[in-house]
Amino acid sequence: MTVRRCAAALAVATVVLGGAAPAALADGTAPSSPAKTLPQGLYGTKDPAYDGVWRQSLALLAQSTVGVKPAAQAVTWLTGQQCDTGGFPSYRPDAAKPCDPKTMLDTNATAAAIQALVALGDHTDAVTKGVSWLKTVQNADGGWAYNPGGKSDANSTSIVIGALAAAGEKPADAKSAVKDGKGGKSPLDALLTFAMPCDSTPGSGAFAYQPDLKTSKLYANADASAAAVTASYGKGLAATAGHSDAKGTTCEKATTPEQAAHNGAAYLARTMAGSGHLNSMMPGAENQPDYGNTADAVVALATDGQEAQAKASLQWLEKNASGWAKENGPAAYAQLVLAANATGADPRKFGGTDLVSQLNATGPTPAGTQAADQTKSATKESEKKDDSSSKSVWWIVGVFFVASVGVGFLVSARKKNAQK
Repeated sequence: MTVRRCAAALAVATVVLGGAAPAALADGTAPSSPAKTLPQGLYGTKDPAYDGVWRQSLALLAQSTVGVKPAAQAVTWLTGQQCDTGGFPSYRPDAAKPCDPKTMLDTNATAAAIQALVALGDHTDAVTKGVSWLKTVQNADGGWAYNPGGKSDANSTSIVIGALAAAGEKPADAKSAVKDGKGGKSPLDALLTFAMPCDSTPGSGAFAYQPDLKTSKLYANADASAAAVTASYGKGLAATAGHSDAKGTTCEKATTPEQAAHNGAAYLARTMAGSGHLNSMMPGAENQPDYGNTADAVVALATDGQEAQAKASLQWLEKNASGWAKENGPAAYAQLVLAANATGADPRKFGGTDLVSQLNATGPTPAGTQAADQTKSATKESEKKDDSSSKSVWWIVGVFFVASVGVGFLVSARKKNAQK
């Protein structure tokens, strides 16, 4: 999802600024800008113009899956990015100034922030506002575009589904408004329109990012497939393993989201079977491993129950992704943590690397960890019990002392009576 997100953001920048967007790096990340003072609480040191809210949300979400309690300023920074309408921009440099009509809101950033805030807890108002805004910018086909007003795409629709599910909504019930005879569609309906049929092509069963604008044809997209598989099961970025998929990698006619999800996962499993990873899909990029999309694919495979390939690809990431994560920072570490979480692996023992410590180091020092809090609580409880036990012991000793004194009086009295 990282590569697709940066490509879309750079394309948007080109349209808005009326110039050429800066070239993306080979791995799809946006290039660093000249050094600038970054806000307190933000994760990462690179220019946050295109991914500030995104990387912050992924970092906080990944931390929550391993029981890390983030610093208050990190959470405050994220909530401070939200506009009064409920939507989030990719990044708002001056959060002290209110958003205006020119502030470009981002469905992906908003959906990621919602998932993070739900996981953190105690942010009901922000979550409610965010969900309400997303519903107001839903397209007639039931899906969402990266920015409101654009055509729906599989990735944006998928991450919004994850946000709705996290907030306690049923994606199937999130119907678009009916206007001029169009509408009344859910995001799951939209995802089915991106699903490719079962045929003899390499992309059989995959999901497309969106129909080709000129030909309306669908072309397989591994990144979109990973996102759509997870969302078709009604799950989000922090999805965990589903039941084993007994259908393996066969493709079947899909009329339901679950069937389409199986086909998408089967496509990913076939694609990754030989090498263990996905290759970069950025236009003009060399044919090289795409670590971020591979991590997303691991989550999708685990969600569908393609356990063997999910674990095999995770092992490939354990051997090869450390350099990529170090170069790309918080969002990359978070993606690896979420991939480990989906397969039941320990992200603190990720090919000899402690991903959690490395993720934590990219932002403000965490307030603590759930395990540490539980240990403190257990220690206090133990101390209370010890104190209580100590008091009980002294109470018993006291009772025996009094009793012994009483016995002494009785013995003395009996002796005196005997002497008489």
